[in-house]
Amino acid sequence: MDNDLHDIALTVNGAAYNGRVESRLLLSDFLRHDLKLAGTHVGCEHGVCGACTVLLDGEPVRSCLMLAVQANGHAISTIEGLASPAGDYTPLQQAMHDHHGLQCGYCTPGILMTMTAFLDEHASPSEDEVREALSGNLCRCTGYQNIVDAVMTAASRMRG
Repeated sequence: MDNDLHDIALTVNGAAYNGRVESRLLLSDFLRHDLKLAGTHVGCEHGVCGACTVLLDGEPVRSCLMLAVQANGHAISTIEGLASPAGDYTPLQQAMHDHHGLQCGYCTPGILMTMTAFLDEHASPSEDEVREALSGNLCRCTGYQNIVDAVMTAASRMRG
């Protein structure tokens, strides 16, 4: 059984983590069960819905399609790490609140992580670009318009 364990060292939301994980442990399960960061939701377990999206070195990835050992040496950001330590929302989180860009909230962490990376690269996106970037995140409740409005508002606020 020890042959199936691997030492990993990574950073999650700015905190260093060293430990041993099974070869087959998914990153989503590692985050949720080992680190108790339950904000990373698991929906389809096939990489389709986007609920499990986290940032790996700033890039959005589906944590249900990635093994924890593959994150060795990398920096992971989850929804728990978005707000400031004092609890202040990012402009995107505040805009989602202001525009009521969520209902049940299940998809929201994945959407926030996806859009955080998107806005880091697209300071002045068009509505069509936002919709395209959102296309990998499924939401059954909102109809997306309020989410799009929130992302557009966040982009504007971030530009000043």
